[in-house]
Amino acid sequence: MVKIVGISGSLRPKSYSYQALKLAIQRVEALGASAEVLDLREMQLPFCIGSDDYPGYPDVVRLRETVQNADGLILVSPEYHGSVSGVLKNALDLMSFDHLSGKVSGLISVLGGQSNSNALNDLRVILRWVHGWVIPEQIAIGQAWKAFGEDGKLLDEKLSKRFDQFAESLVENTRRLRGVL
Repeated sequence: MVKIVGISGSLRPKSYSYQALKLAIQRVEALGASAEVLDLREMQLPFCIGSDDYPGYPDVVRLRETVQNADGLILVSPEYHGSVSGVLKNALDLMSFDHLSGKVSGLISVLGGQSNSNALNDLRVILRWVHGWVIPEQIAIGQAWKAFGEDGKLLDEKLSKRFDQFAESLVENTRRLRGVL
């Protein structure tokens, strides 16, 4: 069974990034994958100093082990100043090739303004650097404040279909690239 771990780079309560992650997780689970969310809002992670050890921070071990044991990742970032959030970048920096190499990843960005691909492109560079695989399907949710209904569901049917395609691609490519049935 394909194991997917989802991480969002937002610390904001009621974050649109977490709403997008929740939808993506539901879609991969519907396709038979197991999924787990590492909620950075609930974890105590230090700023990365390039060390292998972070005594006093058991959540670093939890982050590393959970990602290392996964087949694939869903990474969601709000776009801040045209790039990935510092929170998500720091979480990725706390890991190494041992944890991220060979992982198949799907990327989602959430923006308050017009949709673009800056954060997604930056995440692709980061994951390529650590020898990860990124699926071609990606989602950028522009004007996120009007993308979700009160119930957390997407209001745009085309965007909802893109989430379906995203999930299908992530699960199928993870099966292929990781050799998981």
